[in-house]
Amino acid sequence: MLHTTFALAKESRACAESYRMFAKHVGGITKFGRDTPIPLSDILDVLGMGDALWALLCVMPSEAKERDRIARTFACDCAESVLQLYEVEYPGDSRCREAINTARRFIGGNATEEELDAAWAAAGDAAWAAAGDAARAAAWAAAWAAAGAAAGDAAWAAAGDAAWDAAFEANFRRLLNA
Repeated sequence: MLHTTFALAKESRACAESYRMFAKHVGGITKFGRDTPIPLSDILDVLGMGDALWALLCVMPSEAKERDRIARTFACDCAESVLQLYEVEYPGDSRCREAINTARRFIGGNATEEELDAAWAAAGDAAWAAAGDAARAAAWAAAWAAAGAAAGDAAWAAAGDAAWDAAFEANFRRLLNA
C-alpha cells in the first residue's frame, strides 16, 4: 500500500482544489495531521484516478521502490490494452510489444536498465514512425479537402458543369484516400 501526507503533497505543489477537498474529507488538516500517512487508495476513492496518479509523485520516500513497481506495471497494462490498435496498423512491427515485455522483465528483476533503455528507444522510434504516418495521412486528407472546397467554390462562381465535375472528382479522390 502506498501513502502520501499532506506535507508531501504540499511540497509537491498539489492542486489547491483537490488538496482542500481531501482535507475537508478527513475533517481538516489540523485534526488529521500534516504528516499522517494517507493511503493512495483513499485519494483514488475521494478524488479519482487523475489525482491518485498524480499522488504517485509524492509518496513517502520509504515507498519509492514499490511506487516505481506499481507505476511501471500500470503503464505496461495500459500499453497492452491498446497494443492491438498499433499491431493492426503495423503487423510486422514488434518493437512496442518487445518494449512492454522488457519492461515487465525489468519489473521482475530479469532485465537490465540498458535493455530497458534500448527497448524504450526502439518503441519510441516506432511511435515516431506511426505519428509521421498519421501526420502525412492527415496532411493529404486536408489537401484533398481543400482541393474539393476550392473546386466547389469555383463551381458556385462559374455555375458550370466542368467545375461541378471537378468538385465531385476532388471529393471522391479525398474519400478514396482518407
